Amino acid sequence: MILGKSRTYNDPIHGAITLDSNDRTEALLIQLIDTPEFQRLRRIRQLDIAYFTFHGAEGSRFTHSLGVMALTRRAFDAIATKYPYLTTHRTVVLVAALLHDLGHGPYSHASEEVFGSNHEIWTLRLLKFGKIAEVLNHFSTNLITELESIFTKQYPVPLIYQLISSQIDCDRLDYLERDSYFTGAKYGQLDLDRILLALRFDPISQNLVIGRKGIVAIEHYLTVRYFMYLQVYNHHKNIAARFLLEKIFRRAKFLIAAERHAQDELLFSDRTMMAWLTQDPQMLTCEQYFASDDTVFNYHLHRWRDSSDRILADLSRRFLDRALFRATDISHLDDIQQQERLDSWREKLNAQGMESKYYCGIRVARTKGYSIYKQGIHVQTEYGLQDIARLSPLVQAIVQPIQRAWLVHP
Repeated sequence: MILGKSRTYNDPIHGAITLDSNDRTEALLIQLIDTPEFQRLRRIRQLDIAYFTFHGAEGSRFTHSLGVMALTRRAFDAIATKYPYLTTHRTVVLVAALLHDLGHGPYSHASEEVFGSNHEIWTLRLLKFGKIAEVLNHFSTNLITELESIFTKQYPVPLIYQLISSQIDCDRLDYLERDSYFTGAKYGQLDLDRILLALRFDPISQNLVIGRKGIVAIEHYLTVRYFMYLQVYNHHKNIAARFLLEKIFRRAKFLIAAERHAQDELLFSDRTMMAWLTQDPQMLTCEQYFASDDTVFNYHLHRWRDSSDRILADLSRRFLDRALFRATDISHLDDIQQQERLDSWREKLNAQGMESKYYCGIRVARTKGYSIYKQGIHVQTEYGLQDIARLSPLVQAIVQPIQRAWLVHP
């Protein structure tokens, strides 16, 4: 590996993130950042279509990934100072932190909802693709295999993958603080310094745990996460925007299928978009997936705005001009009443000559609670490790998720 100049990224959340080229691991991170596969993340919004609701939500998966790496470095280096034998894992944990979102598709999580893609599966695939695979293999022929074991939570030292993915990981810490900053949601602000100080390593179980004095900081973190899902990620305008996006691509798929029978071109589509519209997204080639991003998809929406198909043109116009549908909370109604309300809207729209299946529907949003069943947060006590829910009445209060049903309509 040829060492070059050090690199500094001035981040609005973490300040100056400096990578030292004289450090072999950090020199590798610089090389990975400069690959086309990682640079693609600049063209994928972190908060997909939330900018319709929160106009400042323009950050990218690129900036988030750098932030996760920076937080992981702080957390790991602090722990490794007390347990020096862990330093052999430094390279793989920092690379995993940097690349954890490599597989995100256009519109980030929204594309998973619309197309059924899975960014975690694509992250594993893209590790073996193009320049990024070349850089990883040049550093070590075992590195990709080690990264796969982290992303599948099979790594022999649980601490390493728990810093990336767990109930209290650096991924969540960054996106909660970052998303709060860019959306202006003040209740999303975290005390990152206190949280990082609370992180501990349990040498017996080799798990990431929390010091007893850090309970208050973790309570705050879990409360912030709860409210961010309730007020930002599951905001009713976001639900309406995702609904509209889904209907646009549903109509585009219909027109593609109609072309095959009519043998006429009813829809503009380049090779990348054609692959997404005609194939299971999990069956795309790495080349097809890598070629897709927000820019490519937005270009098609602009073209479809002038489509000869009235429905596609109208839906695309609504999305581009933010003429979103309304989302009405119908959570207080039972299933039968909800269906009756939907049927009533369908009748109204059909009477106006509109195809109701594109203009109304029911969507359900879940606000995640703290789960004690999926690798909970353990606290070091004089009686051994205990789940934080057993020690904190506040955490007990947010264990149950909240589910809300929305009727989306013009």
